[in-house]
Amino acid sequence: MITRLAVSWAGLAGLGLLAAVPAWAGDGPPAKINDLDTVWVLLAAYLVFFMQPGFAMLEAGLTRAKNACNILAKNFLDFALASLVYFLVGYAFMFGPGNAFIGLKGFGLEGLSADGIPLWAAWMFQAVFCGTAATIVSGGMAERTRFPAYLIFTLLMSALVYPLIGHWTWGGGWLSELGFFDFAGSTIVHGTGGWVALVGTMLLGPRLGKYGPDGRPRVLAGHNIPLAALGVFILWFGWFGFNPGSQLAASGADNAEAIALITINTNLAAAAGAVAAMVLVWLLFGKPDLSMTMNGALAGLVAITAPCAVVSPWAALVIGLIAGVIVVLGVTLLDRLHIDDPVGAVPVHAFNGMWGTIAVGIWGQKALGLARDGLLHGGGLTQLGVQILGTVACAAFAMAAMALVFALIRATVGLRVEEAEEVRGLDIDEHGMEAYADFQIFMTR
Repeated sequence: MITRLAVSWAGLAGLGLLAAVPAWAGDGPPAKINDLDTVWVLLAAYLVFFMQPGFAMLEAGLTRAKNACNILAKNFLDFALASLVYFLVGYAFMFGPGNAFIGLKGFGLEGLSADGIPLWAAWMFQAVFCGTAATIVSGGMAERTRFPAYLIFTLLMSALVYPLIGHWTWGGGWLSELGFFDFAGSTIVHGTGGWVALVGTMLLGPRLGKYGPDGRPRVLAGHNIPLAALGVFILWFGWFGFNPGSQLAASGADNAEAIALITINTNLAAAAGAVAAMVLVWLLFGKPDLSMTMNGALAGLVAITAPCAVVSPWAALVIGLIAGVIVVLGVTLLDRLHIDDPVGAVPVHAFNGMWGTIAVGIWGQKALGLARDGLLHGGGLTQLGVQILGTVACAAFAMAAMALVFALIRATVGLRVEEAEEVRGLDIDEHGMEAYADFQIFMTR
């Protein structure tokens, strides 16, 4: 009895020590914490977290019913695994003291602090961004990726690849020193996820039946367009946390005005992207395709994410219009190249992440907080050149790093499911369940 009590007390003491570990972080709260800024950042984090079900609904709706559980499981585990590894190592790699390439201190948040808000609030806001970058990839690799392989990818993406790119830019790294500007993550978040999705889908190859013997693409229609539409509306709503929340402060007239400008720019770009995509697909194919219209809205949102704080509403509208055109042409290009992207993740996030980042160098204004004016405001080619360099460097690193990871996964645990499993659907073989259980008719006497 005494031994059992001793073991129990020892266990409780151990749990208490574990619970005390986070108290190391930041060596106590910052000297000054602004209550309004803290609440604003946390509220924005909650909105960005709500984008996770938005992505889940969009991706599930645009894929077939036999794979719905699988895509939902990936979205759940994206955020769960990203949260854990981003706490343990990712945040330190991204924001910890180090060199121009990587942070080297602050693992488990030890010894770190934030400016004006609690460290915990700063971490939560950045963690939901990390989860978003990983989630983007699931749509591009949908309907044929082995679940264990995808989990390995998520761990490495969230622990290392995304934090390194974030350190170069938001963490004071080498791109930041050059004056590279990406306010809320057109390149850092969306471009990273989009380019990795491109690599993944190219290594996987197209889904069975996607391209006919003559090479022409076939429509493998998503099973629930209303669900996909709900996902897009949720994402549009969540983006009002993603972009305005990246101001990281709400107190004072300057912050309030900045948040308002970012909000209108975000909304105008999304609306313009939706209309431009609808009109173009209508002209090209004779019908105002809803799925392309929805991706046009997302394209506008992705594109405005980098310049939203430093451009005028008129510029945001133009950026969104061009984004809607890019997504339609991008989907068409991928089909011609036989690159099967079931939800349009690459045109939306990679192509328009690059476009939005470059747009900073065209319409950005020094008066709104940019280091130097963009091309159309008399600043010459300097900022434009820096923007192009930054987005190309981030894309190249993300693609090269994850190509190596995917190749190693394919050579070890395997990357793609067997043909028979793909035909049956991943829900049954990978998860032992169905999203929509068959209706059964029972005869009664």
